[in-house]
Amino acid sequence: MGPERLGRWIDGFAERHGALEAAATDEVVRITGADGAVAECRVPFPPLTASGGGPLARLTTHARRERRVGVLLVRLGGHAAGIFQGDALVSSKVGSRPVHGRSAAGGWSQRRFARRREKQVDQAHEAAAEVALRILGPHTGELEAVILGGDRRAVDALRADRRLEAVFALEAEPFLTVPDPRLAVLAGTPAQFRAVRIRVVDPL
Repeated sequence: MGPERLGRWIDGFAERHGALEAAATDEVVRITGADGAVAECRVPFPPLTASGGGPLARLTTHARRERRVGVLLVRLGGHAAGIFQGDALVSSKVGSRPVHGRSAAGGWSQRRFARRREKQVDQAHEAAAEVALRILGPHTGELEAVILGGDRRAVDALRADRRLEAVFALEAEPFLTVPDPRLAVLAGTPAQFRAVRIRVVDPL
């Protein structure tokens, strides 16, 4: 649920399920309707920090706040890094490195192909790390969080790079499962990382 639509969604939930009661923790706002329906709203960028008003007003204010967030997307052979101010992409770099698929051949040819592919994988990881360092590295002090995405194994391969410790120290949920990290994919990520995830349990 996009932050701008959250207030209307809550009003609709009240219309469907009656008067609401709400309780908040640092990570979840739980809404209970008069008919017993429950909506659990995950707080984006926890903990819930907004003050003033009840839990629903605090959640809405917190979700709508404009944040400076880094995003790093990595898939084998492709990568993208960007900095967002709210929904706006203010800095970015996208790149790719060829990585051949696995060979079905056997014997010496297979071993030679495997060595070549391993070298390509290492080069792809190095290229992704360099882009992360260039775009995110100088700005970790001003970022509220870094959102990761792409393929988990490809991202995890960068964790051993000590140059990226400050970037990974800001890691925040959710992990974004996205296709090849092209510019359009990167630019569309705020719709996912700014969203309020809601689980509704209807009354029996």
